[in-house]
Amino acid sequence: MNIAEVQALAQRIRDELAKAVVGQTETVNLMLTALFAGGHILLEGPPGTAKTFLARCFARAIGLDYGRIQFTPDLMPGDIVGANLFDFRSGAFSLVKGPIFCELLLADEINRTPPKTQAALLEAMQERTVTIDGKAYPLSNRFTVVATQNPLEQQGTYPLPEAQLDRFLFKHELGYPTLEQERAIVMGHGAKAGQPDIAAFGVAAVTNGETLNAAVAAVSTVRLTNEIVGYVVGLIRATREFADFSSGASPRAAAMLAIAARARATLEGREYVIPDDVKALALPALRHRVILSPAAEIDGRKVDDALRAVIDQVEAPR
Repeated sequence: MNIAEVQALAQRIRDELAKAVVGQTETVNLMLTALFAGGHILLEGPPGTAKTFLARCFARAIGLDYGRIQFTPDLMPGDIVGANLFDFRSGAFSLVKGPIFCELLLADEINRTPPKTQAALLEAMQERTVTIDGKAYPLSNRFTVVATQNPLEQQGTYPLPEAQLDRFLFKHELGYPTLEQERAIVMGHGAKAGQPDIAAFGVAAVTNGETLNAAVAAVSTVRLTNEIVGYVVGLIRATREFADFSSGASPRAAAMLAIAARARATLEGREYVIPDDVKALALPALRHRVILSPAAEIDGRKVDDALRAVIDQVEAPR
């Protein structure tokens, strides 16, 4: 598969999602970038902004085996990964797999469960492997997590551990739709209450796992020059030295930002990365990987504003 074919595939997925999803162009583009980069994405926004519906439509359109976990305060790690249970008929233990054994996992309202349970995803997100009672079980090489969460100021939520946040390629913040988009939502989805039926909108799979593997392989061939590598590393290291941050981004963030930039270049139909690819993805790739200093928090500064200042001060290659 070449770059043009990946770009055409992405457009087919967009067209399929447009049958049911109104607006959300930036969100869909980031989800496609994460998909072709082999990364996970965290969607944050107020209730009712179609986070779950979009994730379900996305899973349908890309044709992957879909699983969903509704995170709640009483959820246990075993409810996610599964457990070995004793079968009295056979007199032996057998594995009952949890919902994590799928290709695309919707972790719905992931911040409504304590960190102990959230940590059950760490190994799967990083290594695409699950360990149960000392035995490792491989997941699909296309295993992808699309997580949703409500803002932390909502009641009944827990902050995600830094180690888990660092495993998400992007954290994207959804806002409310425009006036025209909201009118279109009411016209298209206002016939009955409850979650809309995706099948009724005609959303169907336009690809499969084998094709997606080929697309990911094509993304890895996109050219990344030494100047772009230096720019990516310079941005990451600048976050560690910026006064508004008590903790900057990790080396993993640099590697993930680089592959994400390759994926964006592919979606733009280019065989090489330019500085604008890095700049366009810096906020969603880094906003969950840095921590504001206490002084910055007291002054009311925002993470995104501080990151924009870092981006402005690091010179991009010409």
